[in-house]
Amino acid sequence: MAAAWPSRQAAQETVAAQLLGVLWFLSVTTGPWGAAAIAAAGGEETLKCEDLKLGQYICKDPKINDATQEPVNCTNYTAHVPCFPAPNITCKDFSGNETHFTGNEVGFLKPISCRNVNGYSYKVAVALSLFLGWLGADRFYLGYPALGLLKFCTVGFCGIGSLIDFILISMQIVGPSDGSSYIIDYYGTRLTRLSITNETFRKTQLYP
Repeated sequence: MAAAWPSRQAAQETVAAQLLGVLWFLSVTTGPWGAAAIAAAGGEETLKCEDLKLGQYICKDPKINDATQEPVNCTNYTAHVPCFPAPNITCKDFSGNETHFTGNEVGFLKPISCRNVNGYSYKVAVALSLFLGWLGADRFYLGYPALGLLKFCTVGFCGIGSLIDFILISMQIVGPSDGSSYIIDYYGTRLTRLSITNETFRKTQLYP
């Protein structure tokens, strides 16, 4: 029995080493350049650039404008970031021309969503609502002069209106009067409104 114990321990160590080897292989093959490693082993891969799958390309983070906290090339709620196909990928465009990539060339521009801002800061709006909301300063700042004057004359509706406005502005429910969005740190906390229209895809619910 004493001699069997070392052999059993060695077998367990062998199994653990094999599992680590499998995990390492999966991390390499499923990483950003995993498809490139597979393509290099089996030859180059030719496909359309729009058919590239996740893991066959890397897209850069958008360049953020410090003043607006939105991508610098934001137009009509859409911006574009450059994407780089993996090495040993050959793309074919609509004209049939092929381009071989080494991992350093821009293959295509990926559209990302952005927001329309017009100079209204979320931090300033919240601060005005908290400290000067009873004077209507928050409503004046956001472009609601009538409500601002009414709050000024009634001392924030006796404080009740100031409290309600502070909650609505803090939750980003009340925004600028021109329909634009608040200026908020691009990687900060933002409110995303979801809506359902006739064009919204609805997945069929399967019940057991």
